[in-house]
Amino acid sequence: MSQARIPVTVVTGFLGAGKTTLLSNLIRDSKQRRLAILVNEFGEVSIDGALLRGEGGERSEVEIHDLSHGLVAYDDDEDFLPTMLALWQRRSLIDHVLIETSGLALPSAVMERLQSEALAPYFVLDATLAVVDTPLLLDGGFGQPSNTEQAVDASVAELFEMQLANADIVVLNKIDALDDEALLAAETRVRALAPSIRFIELAYEAKLDTRLTLGLHLHEPANTAHRHYGPVATMPGLTMRPLANQGLLDGHSHSGLGAHSHGLTTHKHFHEQDPGWQSFMIRSKEAQDADTLRDAVAAIARSEPLLRIKGFAPPRDGAGRLLIQGVRSRIELSHESEAAPAKQAQLVFIGYHPSRPRIVEQLCELTGTIWR
Repeated sequence: MSQARIPVTVVTGFLGAGKTTLLSNLIRDSKQRRLAILVNEFGEVSIDGALLRGEGGERSEVEIHDLSHGLVAYDDDEDFLPTMLALWQRRSLIDHVLIETSGLALPSAVMERLQSEALAPYFVLDATLAVVDTPLLLDGGFGQPSNTEQAVDASVAELFEMQLANADIVVLNKIDALDDEALLAAETRVRALAPSIRFIELAYEAKLDTRLTLGLHLHEPANTAHRHYGPVATMPGLTMRPLANQGLLDGHSHSGLGAHSHGLTTHKHFHEQDPGWQSFMIRSKEAQDADTLRDAVAAIARSEPLLRIKGFAPPRDGAGRLLIQGVRSRIELSHESEAAPAKQAQLVFIGYHPSRPRIVEQLCELTGTIWR
């Protein structure tokens, strides 16, 4: 007997765009759905997975899977296919799968694997979302550099444009302090970079209506009115097409563009293309003073070519943990007093040719604690 395939939403976006925060809110607001979330990070340790577990830990209907090294769904990824097939074996417990890609990856690899013979009978791409750090976009953070020697800016601009080009929906995030004029300017820039984008949504407080996020059916195969499928043998090849009648999603298309299809040519993984991108974790067994640690990380972000910093640390005063989130030189530190205590400080640094020894030296000097 044929069975309905499990819908999959792919969430992409550059480093620090707010993908994990968006997913955290989605977990809280999707109590009617049983979710499986795959988190892919560039480094070896999943900070984002730990954050999401903090949101879904009390809900048995939410499960989190960490896939490290930023290579989800690419040829040398040995974990993606077994994880997806294991989810299918538990299909009676799962309504929807969400995949958060690394901030230095393209969603096209996941999109192609979902159409492969191994997964197409069981899963269907529901939509691909690209989350955008809107203030950074407006500040020119994703623009092509005028100086061709600025390799990091060129790499960032190239990846950002490719992430947009592979998305159905662009989510303008971090917009709470922006007025209507700024939002219109941001939408205009997105449309100029990726004219085929179908929807642009606004995420105030990093929140989206689940009706705009899950269950959109933007990539249903042709001639399948009931969305049920038989064995692989009866499916020689899926002809993917997006939702032709966008009126079914009234009010969510800002431009009225017609439906479009994605070109799913395989892209070389971005940070393999450019080995200058590096990620590493630095640890300390000592508790940290919140203000001192924030100032230290901010100073390091100004002196090293870093684009993303995130991690946890045990607080010197009080229980719980310190949460550090940084995008370029914008550093935020919060004290999560109710969270499970951090056993040690762990900070992940992602950048373009950053110097690990210099960062360790500065952390030790500026915090007065030992880091390795």
